[in-house]
Amino acid sequence: MTGEMLILVLLVITALGFDFTNGFHDTGNAMATSIATGALKPKVAVGISAVLNLVGAFLSVEVAATITKDVLNIQQTSGDDKGDIVAGLTPTTALLIIFAGLIGGILWNLFTWLFGLPSSSSHALFGGLIGSGIAAIGLSGINWHGVFSKIIVPALFAPVIACIVAACGTWMIFAITRRIEESRKEAGFRYGQIASASLVSLAHGTGDAQKTMGVIAMALIVTGHLDASTVSHGLPFWVVFSCAAAIAIGTYLGGWRIIRTLGKGLVEISSPQGMAAEASSAAIILTSSAAGMALSTTQVATGSILGSGVGKKGAQVRWSVAARMAVAWLTTLPAAGLVGALCYYLAHLLGDVAGAIAIFVVLIAASGYMYWRAQQNKIDSTNVNAEWDESTGSIIPADGVEPTSSPSAPVA
Repeated sequence: MTGEMLILVLLVITALGFDFTNGFHDTGNAMATSIATGALKPKVAVGISAVLNLVGAFLSVEVAATITKDVLNIQQTSGDDKGDIVAGLTPTTALLIIFAGLIGGILWNLFTWLFGLPSSSSHALFGGLIGSGIAAIGLSGINWHGVFSKIIVPALFAPVIACIVAACGTWMIFAITRRIEESRKEAGFRYGQIASASLVSLAHGTGDAQKTMGVIAMALIVTGHLDASTVSHGLPFWVVFSCAAAIAIGTYLGGWRIIRTLGKGLVEISSPQGMAAEASSAAIILTSSAAGMALSTTQVATGSILGSGVGKKGAQVRWSVAARMAVAWLTTLPAAGLVGALCYYLAHLLGDVAGAIAIFVVLIAASGYMYWRAQQNKIDSTNVNAEWDESTGSIIPADGVEPTSSPSAPVA
């Protein structure tokens, strides 16, 4: 096996690792409110979400095509030499840029998961790639027009739009159903939540799995294993299937820490609010995926949940938790970018193959440490619905092991 091929193999493994973290990091986007209201049992919810993420990953390649050309300037995007590496850049260097960027995204995902912060997996990936690209090539290595139009602008407007849509939807639901007995209303909307949460999961698979597909496709293009002109028409089956499977497995494992923050920590949510939030998220995510915009499902889902609190008179919204999320959002791109840049410098310093192996070892060690830390205060399906501790604002239940409690018995 050549050095270039070894780096490519490590890169693909790491990309699937990112996809895995994306799955458990973002499960809460679809299922947190359904779990919190008792519409679905926790393990049933993540199982449904995993299957629909798997299915959704096969529905489109528009976002994958965006990733291959709208973040890094490492290949020609037009003309007779479309798909060729830009002058002065070798395939090995291009692979190290992508590899280091992926590590930046994974480590930021794990760091925010540890603290139960629903930050954007998409922006962690983009930040890592941008940081490593700047470290390797300089500012010219970034497609700033693509980053601004397909990443920055959607990031600014998506959560605001989602909040407004969900607030209006919530207000309308409560206005229309104001004469219906509260218990009947809650029970009926729990069934609606199952459908709307399932649609969000499908939309998440359609959008987020493609981001990893795009990264792998970019690596295959720079090494000559894939023709850039064919990406918009489809990707090799093994790429699509492996990415779909990785995000589905990650989703099934739950990401309980973030599910708890979104379901219990942000808004004291009822079934009508949950359905309004999920329906708003699904509509926005599916629309953006069709347009090829690499939207953050986390920001959309969080904006929708906040909107469901704003739209219900007297609802409790924990703005301090929302503020912590906002800080995580603002720091995601630069923090993941810094890690991506440092990983590239380390790999470049040690040399191609040795450098790639070294940063892969760093990834494994740092990931293992954060997983170990999380097990010291474990959140899982048994305590994800424990009452939120107002005194600390922490995702950890007051006694650390409080059993599951829910507003009423689940309907599924």
